[in-house]
Amino acid sequence: MKNKFLFLFLISIFVFSRLYKISQIPSSVYWDEASIGYNAYSILKTGRDEWGEFMPLHFRAFGEFKLPVYIYSTVPFVHFFGLNEVSVRMPSFFYSLFSLLIIFALVKTVFESESLAFLSAFLFTVLPWDFIFSRTGYEASCGLFFFLLSLLIWFLFKPFDLKIKRSFGKKILFLLVYLFSLIFSIYSYNSFRFWSPLSFVFLLTASLIKQIGNIKYKLIFSLISFLIISFSFYPIYRLYKFDYGSSRFQAVSLQGNFKEKTYSFVKNYLSHFSFDFLFLNGDSNLRSQMPGFGEIYVLSLPFIVLGFLYLLRRKDEFSSIIIFLLLISPIPASLTKESPHSLRSILLAFVFPVLISLGIYSFISVFGRQKKFVLSIIVFSYLLFFGFYYSSFIRNYNNISSSEWQYLYKEVFVNRREVVERANKVIVSDSYGQPYIFALFYNEFSPEEFRKTVRYNSPDKWGFSTVYSFDKFVFKKVDYQDLEKGSIIFSDEEILGKDNSLIDKIVSRDGKDLLFVYKI
Repeated sequence: MKNKFLFLFLISIFVFSRLYKISQIPSSVYWDEASIGYNAYSILKTGRDEWGEFMPLHFRAFGEFKLPVYIYSTVPFVHFFGLNEVSVRMPSFFYSLFSLLIIFALVKTVFESESLAFLSAFLFTVLPWDFIFSRTGYEASCGLFFFLLSLLIWFLFKPFDLKIKRSFGKKILFLLVYLFSLIFSIYSYNSFRFWSPLSFVFLLTASLIKQIGNIKYKLIFSLISFLIISFSFYPIYRLYKFDYGSSRFQAVSLQGNFKEKTYSFVKNYLSHFSFDFLFLNGDSNLRSQMPGFGEIYVLSLPFIVLGFLYLLRRKDEFSSIIIFLLLISPIPASLTKESPHSLRSILLAFVFPVLISLGIYSFISVFGRQKKFVLSIIVFSYLLFFGFYYSSFIRNYNNISSSEWQYLYKEVFVNRREVVERANKVIVSDSYGQPYIFALFYNEFSPEEFRKTVRYNSPDKWGFSTVYSFDKFVFKKVDYQDLEKGSIIFSDEEILGKDNSLIDKIVSRDGKDLLFVYKI
């Protein structure tokens, strides 16, 4: 009864902290959220994406080709809630909630300890690493869920443990569920294209080395697995080979010669384990973290060390995969310019709670009969840290991050809706990035009408596309040629000599971005 109450309490913390003001904090959708939402809306209404592609496996979007799982997951939410912040962010909330449940089940399965499982799930809930990602429309949340699901299936049903007496049909079933969970993670977020195949090879190798005999089944299961995994990568291969699929990686990847890239990679990799990133300031991207907070609390430092030493002593399959994931998690982010990067290393949002919980249990084991009391103090301390983090987030986050979330475009298309609707022509500065998608998103603009009237700028060298205009909307750098009667202009610069037509000025909450509103 006590354990059920504690688990219910944990779920309540997660649900409340993630759902409270989910549509208001962050202050608006950013361009990727708007793109995900509108493409889901277009699929719902027409079965095609914004470009007119029927049920695509890769969504062209801005030219970077978004992965499909999160977008298709958003479709039912758009159906029930409409096209808004809630419908885009709710899939991430549910995927993160399910990840919490899987962490609990996985740790309980491996260590046969409900208390340890509860502590791991609790730390996943209260540590900052996954917090913002779990209440915003980040694709990584569903990638993490499917990856953790594959681990749970591996350790719960042991599809490659050929010593377990099951029918061949059941073995194949568990194997397929495991493999398709991995494949769904690969088609959820780009980093899992690296992590999922590597973890598969690692677990498969470790499992087969342990077993002697059953050569026939080993060959059959290994062959089936490699064929399915290889086949799943074929669409990705075609995308990179024949389209602009590699453009996103080229745009964000390290630059320079081999020596320079190697130095940058090592530096980036080590930065993910730096004291500053983990405990003090975290990710510098305001869409990923609250300023002034690390990805995990400094209280965790001794427990991470103890947890790592505990895993080294165990030398079992689960301990090996956790250490392996700890080592490979920073690699995708380390290959890019922005580093350290908490989103591209989101696997650590799972690894660290497990490490810390094991370290806490190692620590309290020396207290004998007093260990429950010591554990209570530690848990309460984490609650205090989380309470401070959460209250700071609710009070301050919008005031310091609104420009990062492109809040000005929400002001244009939501809070100035009547002015926009009455205008014959609406010209919007594109200085703050892809304004067209906000016009589509906040107006629930008809996908068919958009595709009929849209005009594109030429793709840049990376293959990224921008919309020049659709319907009565034009997106460009404003100049004097745009001063047509009946127009509404949202310019990032003041238009000299036209002061009498200035009707409004829009300033982001953090004061970084500005739009002048002219009525001609």
